[in-house]
Amino acid sequence: LEKRKDNQIIEPETYNFLKKLIEKAETADEVLKIAKLGTTYKRTGFHFSPQLEKTTDTISYFKKNTDLSFSQDKDGITHKLIIGDNYKALLNLLIQYRGKIDIIYIDPPYGKDSMGEFAKTNYNNNITRDHLLSMLYPRLLLARQLLSETGVIFCSIDDKNQAYVKCLFDDIFSENNFVSLFPRLTVKGGKTQTDLSTSNCDYILCFAKHIKQVSFSKISMEGDTAFRYSDKYENVRGKYHTKQALDTESLGYLPSLDYPIEHEGIIYYPGGTKEQNGYRWTWSKDLYDFAIKNDFVEFKNGRIWPKKYMKAKISKNKSGYYIEYINKSKNISQLEFIDNLFSNSNGTRDLQDLNIKFDYPKPVNLIKSIVKMLEENENAIVLDFFAGSGTTGQAVMELNEEVGGNRQYICVQLNENLDKALQADTKNQTIQNQIALCDKYKRPRELSEITAERLRRVMTGKCYDGSSDFEWIKKHEALGGNLDVYNIAEVANFETTAGQTPFDVIDETLYGKEKFSSIQEKIEWVCSNFEHTQKRLEEK
Repeated sequence: LEKRKDNQIIEPETYNFLKKLIEKAETADEVLKIAKLGTTYKRTGFHFSPQLEKTTDTISYFKKNTDLSFSQDKDGITHKLIIGDNYKALLNLLIQYRGKIDIIYIDPPYGKDSMGEFAKTNYNNNITRDHLLSMLYPRLLLARQLLSETGVIFCSIDDKNQAYVKCLFDDIFSENNFVSLFPRLTVKGGKTQTDLSTSNCDYILCFAKHIKQVSFSKISMEGDTAFRYSDKYENVRGKYHTKQALDTESLGYLPSLDYPIEHEGIIYYPGGTKEQNGYRWTWSKDLYDFAIKNDFVEFKNGRIWPKKYMKAKISKNKSGYYIEYINKSKNISQLEFIDNLFSNSNGTRDLQDLNIKFDYPKPVNLIKSIVKMLEENENAIVLDFFAGSGTTGQAVMELNEEVGGNRQYICVQLNENLDKALQADTKNQTIQNQIALCDKYKRPRELSEITAERLRRVMTGKCYDGSSDFEWIKKHEALGGNLDVYNIAEVANFETTAGQTPFDVIDETLYGKEKFSSIQEKIEWVCSNFEHTQKRLEEK
């Protein structure tokens, strides 16, 4: 509360009042309820009811799923798929990955109607905007702890909820760490009930943990259609363009840059006249002389045009002007994802090649482009705790294959039972398709089985039943690597039955530790790391 007061989220008078109440509280529950009052005053100006954490006597921990895990390369990268509640998964990931995740991408379920009052999401779950925000709030708090100091988080969201989710991110990551809001083309056409088509894009929010410590990549201009002219220097300088004439009036008049230029018997003046009219050259006389001597200018339509080459430019040092050969690049644009390459149809096509059906999958190219936005990402750890069909996992592995690197993905997917989902929505064709897929490959009817199946196919080139009856493997080589699959299990902290205590069932090797040589070391490690995994969210 004191921190919220210092950050001007709550008023000093409110803080002093709540402090008095807390000091007189008789139980921990009373403290939580009083503290909750201090979380409803949001700096961003909107209100919702965040779910508070409560400590229980049940420890959640990772348990390896040996049926779904596989290893095919002892020297290859081992990726992770965690099956279960992503809140508990994030609590467990903090044990090994606190401050170590470089990139987080999430595509949470969100409301589709204009008011966010009720909405159909995956498998017809009803979700209110209040539920959406309160669900995201504690998970984003944990996500921030997982991010490295140079880490960045991306969140897909629709136009009807992005303003509210942006405010939530502002509170958790600070407005100062807001990077950008990228529109993404979802579909070029689309049905609408009005004269205005409003279903053509969604958005990707981007926040940094510490924006001053993040370096974003430049985009190569190789292939940029603006560079469309060729000359005898193309092999070394590349193609060129002449978009901007040498004379200008937009930069302000300078007498030193108002001089005549003679070329092939014609005298050129800035602005086309000898009379001073506000125009001047953008180059000094010395720079022009070097440019004309080295063929960096073009004369056409009565004006002089500098030639801007793809791979060369004029630079200057203490010795004078010289030609510098470069690989030109440009900053990433906020409109980077307004291209059909990133549309929903391409996400659907990605899955069609794998013979998998899933609603609204994001395209593999989208996640690859997001990961490439960060400089020096060759060894990045990429987390997606709303993994869905597993697009992020495939994207990370394809990027390793295409440009090199040892990026690792960690995907978290809820283990939703498809039979129960079908009972709640008997006509849902998507659920029926996914049940059919599970039955075909003799897999349990669980949503997470779809995620695991996709990852298995692109990594090994085979299904879990050993078959290869999907188009993708006919067009690509298997991506390789290993997959550790974990379920989230639970054990009472007071369990004393031999072989079933927390110190027996929790496997330290699943958290990046070597086997402990003594039980005392194991006890100390469990007690110091798993207390926070006993937290659960207060039921609404």
